[in-house]
Amino acid sequence: MAQQGFRIALFQPDIPGNTGAILRLSACLGVAVDLIEPAGFDLSNRALKRAGMDYLELAALERHSSWEEFDAWRRQNGRRLILFTTAGTVPYHAFSFRDGDILMFGRESAGVPENVHNAADYRLLIPMKEGARSLNVAMAAAMACGEAVRQVR
Repeated sequence: MAQQGFRIALFQPDIPGNTGAILRLSACLGVAVDLIEPAGFDLSNRALKRAGMDYLELAALERHSSWEEFDAWRRQNGRRLILFTTAGTVPYHAFSFRDGDILMFGRESAGVPENVHNAADYRLLIPMKEGARSLNVAMAAAMACGEAVRQVR
C-alpha cells in the first residue's frame, strides 16, 4: 500500500500564532494540515502568511468549511481520527500510530464538542504533572507528531 502520510487537523483554531507554528511544523516534517472552519481569526492568505511566515509556501494546507465536510472527507479516504484531549485515557506514547492517521487538536479556548469526541477513533492524552490543565496546542502537536513520525518513518 502506498504511503498516505500523517495529517494534523485543527478544529476551529482560535490563535493565529499557534496555527502558524503548526504550519511551520508541518512544512518541516512533511505533514499536511487540515484546518476545520470556522476559525477564530482571519484566514485570508495575508493573515496566514503572517502567522506561518515563509513556511506557508512549504506547508500542505487544506481548508474544510465545516466539521461535517471534514469528517465525510476523512471517512471516504479511510483515515483514522486520533483526537488529543485531556479527557483521553491512553497516553500518546503507548499508542501504535499508522501511516495515514489524522492527529486532531481542538480549539484553544474550548477543545472539541461532544459529537467530535464521539466521532474520533481514538482519544489520546499527553501525560502531565498533576494540577496542570493543558499544553499549548502547537507544543502538543509537535510532541504528538514527533512520536507518530518516530514510530512509522
